[in-house]
Amino acid sequence: MQLGRRCLLLAAAAGTATATAGPPAAAGPGARGPVVIGHRGAAGWRPEHTAVSYTHAVETGADWIEPDLVPTKDHELVVRHENEISQTTDVALRPEFADRRTTKTVDGRQVTGWFTEDFTLAELKTLRAVERLPAVRNRNTVFDGRARILTFQEVVDLARRLSKAHRRTVAVFPETKHPTYFRSIGLPLEPRLATVIRRNRLGPRECVVQSFEPTSLSLIAAERLGVPLWQALGTTGGPYDLVSAGDPTTYRDMMSPAGLARIAAYADWIGPDKSSVAGTSLVADAHAAGLRIGPYTFRAENQFLPARFRRGSGPNDFGDAFAEYALYYDMGVDAVVTDFPDLAVSARRG
Repeated sequence: MQLGRRCLLLAAAAGTATATAGPPAAAGPGARGPVVIGHRGAAGWRPEHTAVSYTHAVETGADWIEPDLVPTKDHELVVRHENEISQTTDVALRPEFADRRTTKTVDGRQVTGWFTEDFTLAELKTLRAVERLPAVRNRNTVFDGRARILTFQEVVDLARRLSKAHRRTVAVFPETKHPTYFRSIGLPLEPRLATVIRRNRLGPRECVVQSFEPTSLSLIAAERLGVPLWQALGTTGGPYDLVSAGDPTTYRDMMSPAGLARIAAYADWIGPDKSSVAGTSLVADAHAAGLRIGPYTFRAENQFLPARFRRGSGPNDFGDAFAEYALYYDMGVDAVVTDFPDLAVSARRG
């Protein structure tokens, strides 16, 4: 089934064509300008997806914090960018888990390492987080071994404590990771995510759900949670749920005016790679379709910046990140997803 008919049918079944009237104002940009989203917290300054990373993000001005969700063996939702955790925890140094190392096929790719779905929550809680990019962000390695893996519920609790402490609402921005894969092994993400959202009575001011897979968003829509939905968009190929179903729709197709109109039938936002926005009409096209747009991922190091914004001689030297933020703010984006929320907030102030 082609993307348009597939998603329209799913949205109709869920009773959600939310973007027709636009997402609730509280979930979108306010008087201060574009929403600043702390990507995995403040991953430029602290090891990602840790309490210290999320806290630093909020302390330096982030409006939303992003937890990526993967399941444990006992079907609890934990916060890691990938279910393979050798790069972000000390699991490889733990002899008691040496026999858990294995190779799996995830979204059509072979991956070797240690996987969250092979550990209970109690076992994962014995591990400690480490910096994912130590060669790029060596300063962050000082925090290695100090933080535990968080559950999604713990991130919600943290966001509410930080909201109270800073006297403003801090939203959580969960992403369902590899949802087709996890459904295939009997660990679907969407019902567990819906349970946490309901249990905590999270509304549109406190939660926006994102995924690269339209089917995952449609399953969340079917739960009638009343939270905005965000269709993330890659740069090559297409969403794995569509690929696995034989649907040839690509991310590029989804970013066309016709594709955006189809997305608007089930989602409120799109989140393209920032490279898909510069020099294109995507911002205007998204707005014309009734969608808000929040490109990812903004970083300060030269290797992640356009050549004209690089400074110094090393790939890990900081470039002119402020100039890049200004460029995208001038384009009219509604949010930015960033490893350095403090810089994005400073740039937003002008």
